[in-house]
Amino acid sequence: MYKHPVLLQIELFARAFHSGDASGHDWHHIRRVRGLALYIAEKEEKGDRFIIEASALLHDIPDVKLNADNQKGAKKLKAFLNSLPLAEYQKEQIQNIVASISFKGGNETELLHFEAMAVRDADRLDAIGAIGIARAFAYGGKKGQPLYDPELPVRKQMTEEEYRNGKTSSIHHFYEKLLLLKDRLYTEAAKKLAEERHYFMEQFLQEFFKEWNVER
Repeated sequence: MYKHPVLLQIELFARAFHSGDASGHDWHHIRRVRGLALYIAEKEEKGDRFIIEASALLHDIPDVKLNADNQKGAKKLKAFLNSLPLAEYQKEQIQNIVASISFKGGNETELLHFEAMAVRDADRLDAIGAIGIARAFAYGGKKGQPLYDPELPVRKQMTEEEYRNGKTSSIHHFYEKLLLLKDRLYTEAAKKLAEERHYFMEQFLQEFFKEWNVER
């Protein structure tokens, strides 16, 4: 199957960048997001497939969770894009999409273009369901968070700083982000996939609290 040579370069760069990650942001996450984004575009029959695939492959490169700070991550992405034989408008479009993906504690960017919707919806689908549960605990463990702390409140309104650095647990993360994502999707294709994944998380939490409370 033919693959655009620039997309091959981008894939190699993404694979190398995410190699060895143990926080749920590994290459396999990127691969799934790419597949989901392209699936959404196919089902919706919209969007520039090249821009969608490139943005999906690069969507976590500047993520503050994987870089010393936002600026260093953004510079890393920009430098890589400038090394590619792309038109300036393509580079700018990819950078804008990547910058719009993050949840930021609910302080997210409103989207106007389908390409960004497809990539963000794909990333959020990979944050819910069975894979989402596994990733939530992998990331919580990486950050040193407890599985669950019943003494902590569920945070309703947060700044981005509070969301990233405030005290929480992996179970709290379900209520502070994961269970909210189904109703924040843009595309019909993603909404359909989200229903089963959302229900699975609800069932998981029901069983978790049953076992936590040593119920019979």
